[in-house]
Amino acid sequence: MVRTIWENRRHPLYAFRILRKGVCDGCALGVAGFKDWTMDGVHLCTTRLNLLQVNTMDALDPRKLAVVDSLRELDGTALRKLGRLPYPMIRRRGDLGFRRISWDEALDLAAERIRAAKVTRASQASAGPDRFAFFLTARGITNETYYVAQKVARFLGTNNVDNAARICHAPSTGALKRAIGVAATTCDYRDVIESDLTVLFGADVANAQPVFMKYLYLAKKRGGKVAVVNPYREPGLERYWVPSNAESAMFGTMITDEFFPVNVGGDIAFLNGVLKVLIEENGVDDDFVTRHTDGWPELKAELAAQSIDDLARWSGSSAEDFRRFARMYAEAKSAVLVWSMGITQHVCGTDNVAAIINLALARGNVGRPGAGLMPIRGHSGVQGGAEMGCYATVLPGGVPIEAESAAALRAQYGFGIGAERGLSAAEMVEAGGRGELDVLWSVGGNFLDTLPEPAAVQQALERVPLRIHQDIIVSSQMLIDPSDAVLLLPATTRYEQ
Repeated sequence: MVRTIWENRRHPLYAFRILRKGVCDGCALGVAGFKDWTMDGVHLCTTRLNLLQVNTMDALDPRKLAVVDSLRELDGTALRKLGRLPYPMIRRRGDLGFRRISWDEALDLAAERIRAAKVTRASQASAGPDRFAFFLTARGITNETYYVAQKVARFLGTNNVDNAARICHAPSTGALKRAIGVAATTCDYRDVIESDLTVLFGADVANAQPVFMKYLYLAKKRGGKVAVVNPYREPGLERYWVPSNAESAMFGTMITDEFFPVNVGGDIAFLNGVLKVLIEENGVDDDFVTRHTDGWPELKAELAAQSIDDLARWSGSSAEDFRRFARMYAEAKSAVLVWSMGITQHVCGTDNVAAIINLALARGNVGRPGAGLMPIRGHSGVQGGAEMGCYATVLPGGVPIEAESAAALRAQYGFGIGAERGLSAAEMVEAGGRGELDVLWSVGGNFLDTLPEPAAVQQALERVPLRIHQDIIVSSQMLIDPSDAVLLLPATTRYEQ
């Protein structure tokens, strides 16, 4: 708290006003001011305090961007401390750094290049993707911004518009939609508090979603248990200091009851091993499975063909761990299964999520109090991106892009809407690497830090003739050398809009 006060000392009243009336800039918990809507009490997590400075920091000294080589050694925290981007800046090929330009110059350049990209696309002899794309981050973006961005992209004639959900919970969206018909969590934090068992798969909530720890603490106080399935034993999930509770804040609270190690990529084998044990030990809710699911006989047959020893070897766990988890799970009257990036950011991410869903359905842990499926998100605003249609594969309302839905939106908007899906975030980068993208407009985000193979990402972005980075602060991807030009545009915070 002392550090937060010091960091925001130049504008203390504004900072306090944000805390008192604003939302959390970090997590996706719907709070208003200090009030925690999940339970009686205060919401004031460390992530929220750490990000408060983004709203109160002074403008960046433009001379610090005059030579970018010296900035490439700085990490994200150090770059953020440089200050807010105050006005448009440009760096041309061969320039050492950025120089200030007017808004008219910046917008004219963007419009000129997008128009040229449309002409190039129209003149192509064969069908191909549009040659410009838009990407929006998830942290701090409002629903209104998402909505306008996707509408502008489609007005310009492209479905190449995507947001950060693509590289976090897109696999969850696909698996949940296919399995239960709705691409969303089936429960909320109150169910975690009421649950007999909360299982964390590939989720370091202590660091990524610290407010969640308060609800785990309350669940523990009620007698609930916490199990963790992860390659790494996260220290924050062992003992955590909940700041809103005096006893926990002083002495810490033991959070994890049982830890189950798995190999990276071993989650499906682990989940199948547990499910196999549940079947063998009559731990399946047969009535629920019969009445509410299909495909169960086929799944049983597939599991029967997999040996426990093979599953243990593939998972990096053991047959004894399968049994220990299965018995803990079967004894719980209700369970919430939680997962995050450790599950989704794999080539088999959708299958990972499907295996978790199978485990929940096998015990009927969907659609009742204290139970459910919870893909936990990390950024405020990320859910709104898909709902507003800021997605390469869906239109507003989460409607898939098809001929019928495109025609309906065309009638509403009054201009043409493409019926073909656009480029996803990763596909945008790949298209840039192949020389198939002329303009990339990125509102926040940082492909260099979030996508795998940063060297390949850098090489791909270096080939895009015009990169437009619209953000509050400097990020490492802005410092990648331009193919022709890199344009920096300042952005507003959600409280300035």
